[in-house]
Amino acid sequence: MAAAAAGGPGPGGGGRRGARAAATNILAQLRHGQLSGCGLTRGAQITEALLKERDKQAKWNGIPLLLQKLYEHSHPNSDFSQCQSILKEISPLLSMEAMAFVTEDRKAAQESTFPNTYTFDLFGGVDLLVEILMRPTLITQKKKQKISDDLIKDCLSILYNTCICTEGVTRRLAERNDFVLFLFTLMTNKKTFLQTATLIEDILGVKKEMIQLDDIPNLASLVSSFDQQQLANFCRILAVTISELDTGSDDKHTLLAKNAQQKKNLGPSRAEINQATLLNIPGFIERLCKLATRKVSETTGTSSFLQELEEWYTWLDNALVLDALMRVANEEAEQSSTESSDESGLANTSTRTQLPQSMKIMHEIMYKLEVLYVLCVLLMGRQRNQVHKMIAEFKLIPGLNNLFDKLIWRKHSASALVLHGHNQNCDCSPDITLKIQFLRLLQSFSDHHENKYLLLNSQELNELSAISHKANIPEVDAVVNTDRSLVCDGKRGLLTRLLQVMKKEPAESSFRFWQARAVESFLRGTTSYADQMFLLKRGLLEHILYCIVDSECKSRDVLQSYFDLLGELMKFNIDAFKRFNKYINTDDKFQIFLNQINSSLVDSNMLVRCITLSLDRFESQSDAKVAEVLSECRLLSYMSQMSMRMSFLFRLINIIHVQTLTQENVSCLNTSLVILMLARRKEKLPFYLRTLQQMEYTEKYPGFILNNFHSLLRFWQQHYLNKDKDSTCLENSSCISFTYWKETVSILLSPDRTSPCAIVSYIDEAYMDIDRDFSEE
Repeated sequence: MAAAAAGGPGPGGGGRRGARAAATNILAQLRHGQLSGCGLTRGAQITEALLKERDKQAKWNGIPLLLQKLYEHSHPNSDFSQCQSILKEISPLLSMEAMAFVTEDRKAAQESTFPNTYTFDLFGGVDLLVEILMRPTLITQKKKQKISDDLIKDCLSILYNTCICTEGVTRRLAERNDFVLFLFTLMTNKKTFLQTATLIEDILGVKKEMIQLDDIPNLASLVSSFDQQQLANFCRILAVTISELDTGSDDKHTLLAKNAQQKKNLGPSRAEINQATLLNIPGFIERLCKLATRKVSETTGTSSFLQELEEWYTWLDNALVLDALMRVANEEAEQSSTESSDESGLANTSTRTQLPQSMKIMHEIMYKLEVLYVLCVLLMGRQRNQVHKMIAEFKLIPGLNNLFDKLIWRKHSASALVLHGHNQNCDCSPDITLKIQFLRLLQSFSDHHENKYLLLNSQELNELSAISHKANIPEVDAVVNTDRSLVCDGKRGLLTRLLQVMKKEPAESSFRFWQARAVESFLRGTTSYADQMFLLKRGLLEHILYCIVDSECKSRDVLQSYFDLLGELMKFNIDAFKRFNKYINTDDKFQIFLNQINSSLVDSNMLVRCITLSLDRFESQSDAKVAEVLSECRLLSYMSQMSMRMSFLFRLINIIHVQTLTQENVSCLNTSLVILMLARRKEKLPFYLRTLQQMEYTEKYPGFILNNFHSLLRFWQQHYLNKDKDSTCLENSSCISFTYWKETVSILLSPDRTSPCAIVSYIDEAYMDIDRDFSEE
């Protein structure tokens, strides 16, 4: 059959063309056999003579013959003694190709007709290596076969290289759940840990169904056996198992789609189950906190790190990073040798064998990246309060505060590490990724949680108390109850350090968005005058206004984060509005500010909500200071005009529709509701609805705003009256009870056309379109 598959030279088919056709036929037969299970399924079924005959012309580089030898020497009763020498011949053929795939030579590698890795897989190499690795687990004999560590490493390395270069191999391995779980058992061996971890990470990245950590044999004892470096690398794998799929584009998914998905998924997701599994491993969070906060000087000795670097160098997942590391090492070694050129040769020798400090730092940064990511995901999960309690107890925040200047926000050196094909300011570089991950952690830590005060030191907590006493208002309970032994130490707390670097950040910096988000999360929740004044005294408001007005920031993401932060900073705070007016002291500046607000209401609506709520409160107060600011502040005077409020309301309703609502723009709906709730309090709701009707007629499109608003409010009821929905955020951000929110929506949606507060009363029957079904199946 093999001869038939190969085909004879035939008339006109002799020489090279015939050999190429024969080779192609063999490959076609093999691929068909692997897909159908019939006929040829692996290269070992083809005669050695035929393989030898076709090898040179087909440019197989002897791989099918080597695989045939490997198959013969790896039978069930084999001692595998010959296997390693065969793999040593195969390995360089594949690793060179894999290296080309991850560098500039990728195009050339892809142009090859039958690359080595493709040939290796086609002739059954991948399946054979999986068999060899798993053989000891499949044999029932009392005396199990022992595979050497070096053989395991070679098998894993070749598998990984094949995954990189040959499409479909990784996905095929991912479908074998028994193999995936088996790989975790190999992680107990320090010598094969890195190779195993890298292959697992690659496989889990393409696996359709997330694995369940509970299925991993002896998970708790496996994790406890890891040293700190292994644990950090293991976090790379955990990241895939605890993150909800597609979280990166979370804001872009419509709320309709999310609500429909939640109805289908009644129980916790696999990611949530995996998070709970991790939290049940004794000492897991404590070890992560120690890893995240250890100083570079506390890391393991040079020799063990150099040995690990050597392992990494053969491991392509880290090859680009190592290229950069080695370049840094060479630069520092050359610099040192130049400085000591007139000293003895011994100095130069010792310099080249020592580990440069920059490599130690980068090594630590790469570890901390993985650990902070896992902690961040756990902080946003269902067990958030449990995680909060643990990381407070294990002093994560004071530890990060101590690392802030020297590691997290250290100054870039001239030879700062960057990945291949990137630059120092690229978001992919480890330095920058660490900063962003750190800021995301702070955001998750502070958001609506009383532990946020751990970001301050004792003196700063005393300052908050003093602000409250001076203003003659009660201290916030969370400030009083904060355990002083767990707060930041040193001259400045983490929040103050963040403010300092925030004010120095260049205009085009990618960090501005994340910095603003982290500080805003500290202010979120029930509005605290003391928290606001703490930040106002440090010049935060002036900095934000400088960025919005003077530098005329163009980035939509950064602008949105600044508007949100400004809203939290100024809400109900008369001192903040006074400072605003002092900074925005000309009509030109005020116009630039308004232009920025009006350029995208989706981005600025939270600030519009803050101004509206604050104006309403100030107008009800009889304080002389408040009256003075009300009369002088350009911003409050602007919003006090009915025409301006109606303009905002009209546009807020017009820019959103039920089908396009997302987590990002649903705030526009809530802001429009705030404007109408405040109108209802003053018994002006009918006037607002009548004005919206008139504006529709002016636009010559009767009913288009009010029909849309009716649909939006119906969706609001479905979304926010869900028993699992937390309504405290709406209450805290507006200081309006959720009961009043619900009542206002019900009144607006009343079907009674005689009611002066019902939307339907203002839509002519000819233009009525309120019963449309918007549910997403």
